[in-house]
Amino acid sequence: MKPETMLTTGISRAEERLPRWMLALGALATIVAFVAGQPHFAAGFVLGAGLALVNYFWLHQAVEHLMATGKERLPRLLFAKFLLRYPLVIGGVYLLYRTGWVSVPGLLAGLFVPVGGVLLESFVQIREGLRSP
Repeated sequence: MKPETMLTTGISRAEERLPRWMLALGALATIVAFVAGQPHFAAGFVLGAGLALVNYFWLHQAVEHLMATGKERLPRLLFAKFLLRYPLVIGGVYLLYRTGWVSVPGLLAGLFVPVGGVLLESFVQIREGLRSP
């Protein structure tokens, strides 16, 4: 196998695993918060993680489309999603802060689920790198 092909295969596998890491981390942290007797925090965490995952998937979809087509322009729907990512998150955080429906610290912690997923995937990459000759 060529080195370029091995690298491409490794990146593809990492790309497939990353959303699973994020979902697993979000589910685990939510369960831990409920077991610890913090349902208000858990609700905020679930909403924050949900916003973060939607943000990740929309960004991934836009980048994937640009790379696959080689065109410089995105379709309007993808462009709208790309533009709405941060206003959606900021508006959601503000609304929930003002209403007090969920824990704002939980919501903010949930927004960092993709960071945790990337960290877990980096450990997998390090392990695979140490195994290869």
